[in-house]
Amino acid sequence: MFKHLQSIGQRAFLAVERVFSSFFGERLNPLYYLGAIAYFLFWVVVATGLYLYAFFETSVVQAYPSVEALTHGQRYAGGLLRSLHRYASDALVLVIVMHLLRHLTFDRHRGFRWFSWVSGVAILWLTYASGINGYMLPWDRLAQFVVTATTEWFDVLPVLGGAMARNFISNANVSDRLFSLLSFIHIGLPLSVLALLWVHTQRVPGAKTTPPRPLWIALLLTLTLLSIVKPALSQAPADMGTLVAELRFDWFYLPTYALIGTWGATNTWFLVLGATLVLLLLPWLPPRFSERSRPWSMAVHPDDRIVDVRPGETLLDAGLREGLPMPYECRNGGCGVCKCTLLHGEVRLHAHQDLALSQAERAAGKILLCCAEPVSEVEIAYIPLPGAHAQPVKQYVARVTRLQLLSSDVMQLDLQLDGGAALPFHAGQYINVLLDDGARRSFSFASAPHSARDIELQVRRIEGGRFTPFVFDTLRVGDNLQIEGPLGAFTLREDNQKPIIFVAGSTGFAPVKSMLEHAFRTGLQRQMILYWGVRSRKDFYLGALAEQWAQEHPNFQYVPVLSAPQPDDHWDGRTGLVHEAILADFPDLSAHQVYACGSVQMVQAAQPAFAQRGLSSDDCFSDAFHLAPQKPLQSNNADLVQLGGSHG
Repeated sequence: MFKHLQSIGQRAFLAVERVFSSFFGERLNPLYYLGAIAYFLFWVVVATGLYLYAFFETSVVQAYPSVEALTHGQRYAGGLLRSLHRYASDALVLVIVMHLLRHLTFDRHRGFRWFSWVSGVAILWLTYASGINGYMLPWDRLAQFVVTATTEWFDVLPVLGGAMARNFISNANVSDRLFSLLSFIHIGLPLSVLALLWVHTQRVPGAKTTPPRPLWIALLLTLTLLSIVKPALSQAPADMGTLVAELRFDWFYLPTYALIGTWGATNTWFLVLGATLVLLLLPWLPPRFSERSRPWSMAVHPDDRIVDVRPGETLLDAGLREGLPMPYECRNGGCGVCKCTLLHGEVRLHAHQDLALSQAERAAGKILLCCAEPVSEVEIAYIPLPGAHAQPVKQYVARVTRLQLLSSDVMQLDLQLDGGAALPFHAGQYINVLLDDGARRSFSFASAPHSARDIELQVRRIEGGRFTPFVFDTLRVGDNLQIEGPLGAFTLREDNQKPIIFVAGSTGFAPVKSMLEHAFRTGLQRQMILYWGVRSRKDFYLGALAEQWAQEHPNFQYVPVLSAPQPDDHWDGRTGLVHEAILADFPDLSAHQVYACGSVQMVQAAQPAFAQRGLSSDDCFSDAFHLAPQKPLQSNNADLVQLGGSHG
């Protein structure tokens, strides 16, 4: 039943949004800015309230005359602002209700969003209570009714036992001190709303607190016009010595008071508290509109980052949470600003406007970031906002804990973060080592993510380089390095069952080692085979480790390949280019995935050859493909020893 109501609500919202877009346009549709409009209305209420309070007398005798003086003596100042204060308060409640209703309808109140939902419900009730409290201050007949009805309603609570109503038996019982308390409450409640709004907004990545200028100007003019056409006026002055027999009732703020007279105070309490409890528990109540998904990761270009996406989170929210400069506007699938390309994986698209994403665009691999929820590991590409920059990658101080020469030109460099903290990363990612002048040198993690406290890098010496000779000749255990990361989108996709072929050239073995150790650790049962190509036998600096893996794991094979064996290598194994060895063993690659790590020349030669054997572009992953255009190599013979390359 609840799912059915949600479906009806979604169709209704989308239909109304289309109507509004036809008048305002997709970029200025007010239904896409309910949260920002609520903020704007709140500040209108605060600004007008401060002016009114400056002329308001907080005493029983002077309250009513001061309000009348404001209303009629300052007709186009105090009188206009009083009406504007009233209608902005009404609009604020209405917008908050619509904002909550939309999130409920589109099932955006569960999971990690529970705090935003619960704080939103609290903001609604505090705003409502502040509005009711505002009716008490003019001290007219309506204020008299609201005060007496409120005290009688609260007096049924056992803790009060009738103590409140005694303060309003006659005019003599209503003191200036008590009236000052009512004024203080009218200030305290909005302050509480402001504090909750701040907390509520902090939990929403990239939340906008100001609507577009044309929208807030139009809204302010509309409220002003309404204030002129139908000004807010007081009724007759309050008189506690007589009962209120007839008054102009406000059904927007005061329907609960009508229920008190019909159902009784106790039953009304049960209704209000019960409804509040249900609203607060909605994030955990069944059923869920869409199936709960597990956490997934999102590889993002051009940022060269991997972002973890929480269950139920959209790609846009995940990216904004990590500080990526993703374009967006409406966040409701209406404007199409957040359109991007899905390079790999699958997503579940939430309800959106067809004009924002056509079927032809969907077929071409386009998606809307604000409506896309991953159902597998995904890789996307988007165009950042002009002039925008992602938040800087986190930087750390790392201490050298080990230096081990693996071969004549490959050094194992082990690091630990200052304080021994872990550096979470995905298998296949890399870090940058920052040099004194701000230059960066990139090296893949050779260790697996479960060993995040111990960072292993494999550094190949490049003669004439700035950093790698320093590692071999100067760096010592105990020295500190400045690093940043993790970075890179070349990672192991675990959402597929196809056999995996790893292709490593030279020190391209480092990210493969990270992926394989992660696969072994997590119990990945897919068939995996590693082709490691080097020039001479001594370049297999961890060949014994690869052979050990092959003995310990039945689903793993190791094939070493020498491109230029010398007589002293005493080599009787596979020779030639490493990708040609794969082509010789696999006439059909359509049922495999390939991860290639090595020189740009190797990868660029392998890609078209693999494609001719049926390998889908969705199943071919490479560091060189992603990073070569962004990080040019110094020479045609340079090797990509890790994701991002190395310039020495």
